Order: sequence, then C-alpha cells, then structure tokens
Amino acid sequence: MKKVVYLMEYPLDLPGGGQMSTWTLCDALAGGEPSSSKQAGETEEFTPVVICPKLLKRTEDSYSFAVLTYSSLENREDRRLPRLYNFLKRTVQFARLIRKAKPDIIHVSMSESLLTYGLIRFLPPFKRIPFIYTDRGLCYGYRKHTKLLMRRILKHASAMVCTTAYNKGLWEKEALSVPLYVIPNTISPVFSVYEPEKHMLMRERYGLKQTDFVIGFAGRISEEKDWDFVPVLVRALKDAGLSFRVALVIAAYETKDAQIIKDLKGQITAAVGEEGLLYLQDLSQTEMADYYYLPDVFIMSSVFESFGKAAVEAMSRHCSVVSTAVGGLPEVIGKPENLYTKDTLDRFTARIRQLAEDREELERDRAFFYRRYLENYTLKEHVNRHRKLYETVLRTNL
Repeated sequence: MKKVVYLMEYPLDLPGGGQMSTWTLCDALAGGEPSSSKQAGETEEFTPVVICPKLLKRTEDSYSFAVLTYSSLENREDRRLPRLYNFLKRTVQFARLIRKAKPDIIHVSMSESLLTYGLIRFLPPFKRIPFIYTDRGLCYGYRKHTKLLMRRILKHASAMVCTTAYNKGLWEKEALSVPLYVIPNTISPVFSVYEPEKHMLMRERYGLKQTDFVIGFAGRISEEKDWDFVPVLVRALKDAGLSFRVALVIAAYETKDAQIIKDLKGQITAAVGEEGLLYLQDLSQTEMADYYYLPDVFIMSSVFESFGKAAVEAMSRHCSVVSTAVGGLPEVIGKPENLYTKDTLDRFTARIRQLAEDREELERDRAFFYRRYLENYTLKEHVNRHRKLYETVLRTNL
C-alpha cells in the first residue's frame, strides 16, 4: 500500500474543476477499485491524503480518505503583503503536514501549490520523494516570472499532467525535461447515473413549463468565468426576439462575491424580468447533478478556461453545450458550430435560435454531447490513468 499526498491551495469542498477532480479521484482510490490494466490483486493500491486550506462547510472526517487542513487567507487577496504572508505560511504548513503524512508520492494539484512546494522540495526530508504536477491552467496564462520558477521546479518532477492535449502541446514548445501526460479532469460520481424522468420532475419543482426553453449558466465567482459577459449574452438573445428562461447557479467563496452576485442578478432580471430568472447558490454536488436537468442549453462565457468541468457536467445530463472558443474548451466541446467568440455574438445568437426553434436539432445536439461524455470523460478512465501513472513513477524511482 503506497500513500499519495495531494497539495492544494483551495479548500477541497470549494466548487471547481481542480478540487472536484481531486476529490473524485481520491474517493475512488480510497474505495480500492482495481485498475483495469491488471487483474484484481495484482495492481498497486494507493492511499490518498489531501492537504488543503480549512474546509468551508464539510468536516475532515466526512471524507472517505484523510484530509489535513491548514489556515489560509482568501486566495484572491489583492494586497501584496497579505499574499506574501499567505504564501510563506502555506510553505511552513506544507512542510509540517507532509512530514506528518509520510507520502510515497506527492501529487501537486495546483500552480500556487507547485511554487510553494518548490521552496521546500530541496530540503532533505522531501528531496527523495517523487512528485507529480497537474497543470490546471494553460501554459500561456502564467506570468513570465511564474513560468520561470515553474520550469526550475519541474526539472525535478517525475511527471507533469495536462488536462487537455492542447495544453500539453503548449508545454512541449517549452522543451521541459519532464515526461508529459494528458489526463482530462473528471466529475463527481453523482453524475454517473442519468435519469431521463428527472427533466420533468426538476422543472415541476422549480415552476418551469416543459415547453419553456431554458438556458443555463453555472460556476464559481472568478475572473476567468467572466460573469460580466453573461448579461451581454442574455440581452443579445432577448434583443434577437427569443423567448427563454435563465437557470443560474453561483458558488460564492470570498466576501467580495456578494456584490458581484447582486449586480449580476440585477442585470439579468433587467433583461428577462424577475420571473425569467431562476437563481440558486452554493449547491452540493448532488444538487448540481439535479440542476443540470433544467437547461436545454448550457452556456459558458469563460474568457480563460484550461478544461471546463461544468461543460462535462452538463454533457452528462443530455444538455447541449455552447461555449466561448477559449483555451481547452474547443477540445472538450468537440463541435465547432457550438463555439463562439465575444466578437461573433451573431454566431452565438444564431446557434441558440436554431436550437430553440428546431426541436430535432436540439435533440441531436443533446445526444451528441451525452455520447461525448461517455466516450471521453468517465470516472473509470480517469482513475485508471492516474493509477498507471503512479505505478510508472514508483517503478522509475526504485
């Protein structure tokens, strides 16, 4: 039995692709499901331990695996001194908790955590522990000095994982001296079972008619999601003469999120009216799995996106997905006609109109995305790829 420690700079129970993908992976490893690459009993077993900031709502013992937490300021702190203090404090806490966990492998799950771990990795207690880094951003999204530090640290990594082939290609141009792998993010197992009857049940619960055309938006407050652009999209559809309802879900983390949400709701209701907006906040993963039964079309407005977990969640519920053509999203979406840019709003409105007015086209689109989810983004394949990678790293570092 080998122990894998995951290093994170966000709470594990904060909604987000990195957190949820790590949570899901650890839950599956803790369950002891055998790898499909070998017969049961012949594969290495891995015990996961997550090191992250203090949880928002859950308790450490509510997980099926060990969670060790440390105190932290909000990660989007604007002032330089608090950010520096937070970074140095995280460094000390990583050192303390890693020594407590005694891992065989360290899996660094986020970029800030990589920079933090880089400060202590050269100390004798940590130097011989092999580590893996998963890049959940995009190569071109890092500042010059940040990328320089990452390159220096990654010289000592056993492997680097990218969530899309697109990002792997970007890093290959950097000529890193570390093996590169592609392992897409995955989503919670609560999305694994699709129940067609829930489309009707969920609409009845929230007072939506079966004939209503519903568009959905969901995610946490962050600059990358570009929530300011959502009212622009809604207004464009309204000005195009479409009749629709909006189902919006927001996950709030920091104190300044409240005003952002208030302004967003106000702008959307100004376009579609109070009755045109269904707003939900801080849903659990089970509740999110139910939410995605509501929209006919799920829309992403991201200005920067390395992967796009929300798109995959929507696919698992037979939603059509229409998205900005940024970062790794074109690879995840896999359908050019469902992509748009902020300079091609006419393309966006034309596609939504087609889906709203042609029921057969909408059903074909929904079927396409559900198949795409089953063929590319299931939990079983995600876990199996990680197991194989950990086994390779252990063999290489004997």
